[in-house]
Amino acid sequence: MMEDLINIATLQGHTLISVSVGYFIYDISDMLIYQRSRQTLELLLHHFVIVVCFGIAIVTKVYVGYGVLALVVELNSIFLHTRQLLQCCGYTRTDRIYRLNSLVNLGTFLGFRILTLAWMTRWIVINKDLVPLPFYTVGSLGLATMTVMNIILFYRLLKSDFLRQKESHKKED
Repeated sequence: MMEDLINIATLQGHTLISVSVGYFIYDISDMLIYQRSRQTLELLLHHFVIVVCFGIAIVTKVYVGYGVLALVVELNSIFLHTRQLLQCCGYTRTDRIYRLNSLVNLGTFLGFRILTLAWMTRWIVINKDLVPLPFYTVGSLGLATMTVMNIILFYRLLKSDFLRQKESHKKED
């Protein structure tokens, strides 16, 4: 499937993106019922873009490899969610376990989110002639949306977990 991200669709790959869409639809409904915040709106946009893009792959059984590759981005979510759990459990940004998770989160954010999205953007541009215009448009808009959202999230993480501490150390001096 990695040799042909467009035409080869395995049962496992198709199932993986189908289950992922199910999860995103569940999470959308959960957020609409129980959560109301600016961050919720951003996540709803993120989930909507993924459901549309993956939905095309599910229905057409084309771009399944590309969809599976896109899920690499979600590996970083493990550390984003661990960060939230640590905050809910009362860990501070100076606790050793929180600091370790912050560093791993930052590394996996760069590796799994930023680099994967950059590679996917490069791939869709290089293969523009192989992708029908409607799919190219949806894919390009989806990638642009995800890239902007991830850059903003990366900045927020840096500011919250790293830059804020440096500012508080300067104030103490």
